[in-house]
Amino acid sequence: MPKHPIPPDPDAATTVAVLSLVSPPLLTAADARAVDRRWANLHPDISLMERAGAAAADLAGVLANESGGPALVLAGPGNNGGDALVAARRLMAQGFRVTAVSRADPARLPPDAARAWAAWHESGGTILADIPHAQSFSIVIDGLFGVGLQRDVTGAEARWMTEVNAMGCPKLALDVPSGLDSDSGCLRGSALRADHTLTFLGLKPGLLTADGPDCAGTLHLDTLGVDSADLPATPGIALTRLEPRHRLPPRARNSHKGLFGHVGIIGAAPGMVGAGLIAGRAALQQGAGSVTVGALDERIVVDPFEPQLMFATPESLVETHPSVLAIGPGLGQSPRAHALLKAALAAPCPLVLDADALNLLANDPQLAERVSGRSDLALLTPHPGEAARLLGATVAEIQANRVGAAQHLSARFGAHVALKGAGTVIVHPGGRYAINTSGGPWLAQAGSGDRLTGMVAALIGQGMDAANALEAAVWLHGAAAAP
Repeated sequence: MPKHPIPPDPDAATTVAVLSLVSPPLLTAADARAVDRRWANLHPDISLMERAGAAAADLAGVLANESGGPALVLAGPGNNGGDALVAARRLMAQGFRVTAVSRADPARLPPDAARAWAAWHESGGTILADIPHAQSFSIVIDGLFGVGLQRDVTGAEARWMTEVNAMGCPKLALDVPSGLDSDSGCLRGSALRADHTLTFLGLKPGLLTADGPDCAGTLHLDTLGVDSADLPATPGIALTRLEPRHRLPPRARNSHKGLFGHVGIIGAAPGMVGAGLIAGRAALQQGAGSVTVGALDERIVVDPFEPQLMFATPESLVETHPSVLAIGPGLGQSPRAHALLKAALAAPCPLVLDADALNLLANDPQLAERVSGRSDLALLTPHPGEAARLLGATVAEIQANRVGAAQHLSARFGAHVALKGAGTVIVHPGGRYAINTSGGPWLAQAGSGDRLTGMVAALIGQGMDAANALEAAVWLHGAAAAP
């Protein structure tokens, strides 16, 4: 058997819908380039570009509308443009009329892209310098800029993106929508807003978080016949659905509430009682055996909509040593709140920190140091504003590198972290991370984070380990809120 067997025929490679996969790995731009280099060294006679272009043409043929218009192919100056020109050639062979547009200098193209350029011309194709006006298209294939983009998009390419974004036909981006940073999900000036994105080899973090979901549309993955064993080991996964590790074992018929945890929730200060109640109700709904709210507003002694909730003074609740303690929903930042957080940090149980508990930590470095020194790991669930305060950064800086910011928080506090937002980033001590794919803009309302806090606490209280509980709660939180 040869040392490096010939990989499968490209016809055997399949394009799959990303959400049909379970925990697919996430490749950074550097990872993707490393795979390309390794492949070229091991299989110099087998072009991944040809495979990518073929996969793109096949998908484009399915997605194109029935207007009878030509396919518009935008080809950039790198290998992404080469993929697009292979797709153009394949589409023309299928009988499509194809309009290819590029401003690339063929003399400066990378070798594979130069071969794709030559093959396109040899097949009878031509290159236009601009998008024709007054022309309707059946589909647009975006191959302007891929994972290698290192600058803001300006000039003619930015104008093309604006024109294409206004078109009514389907838009298919190759690897990543042009103008989107494949690692961070941030926009590089202008960005194309695709209806579908066909990404190659593996998913990219930027497709799933920040502006990525708004630009990428429906995600498709084609591994191009590269075996998973030939992909680099990466710390990140896409949380597309729950795995067995995210599920609690079936309950025995012979059970009682004491087997499923006592969740304590501290918060509900005057004027913010609803936050504590939302968290408490969510914990009950997620299966906690019992839930006690330590409300700072001591006028609240019963929840008429969820009378199963118990109430206690927050100081006494900390001393009862519940199975898990969540502090922050509606907590406020009063001296009493500060004292309660200090006491909670000393409690011998898992601790979920959210909302004003995080703001108190940001304002008290000595208190913040106690988080990493706990014998029981803490879980932090900040939104970008809270993360910015914790790291002494701006919200823009957090959003410019959401994965990096969440990893920084996890390392600093020795904690599990869920950085909320579009594509919530979940990081565990050691750097392992997941980006959630459930949920959407309907979660952008007051109380949404309080509900997540209660859900996380309930799963931990029932015996799920902290890492899996945080991932499961984030995914379920998003899935339950879908319209």
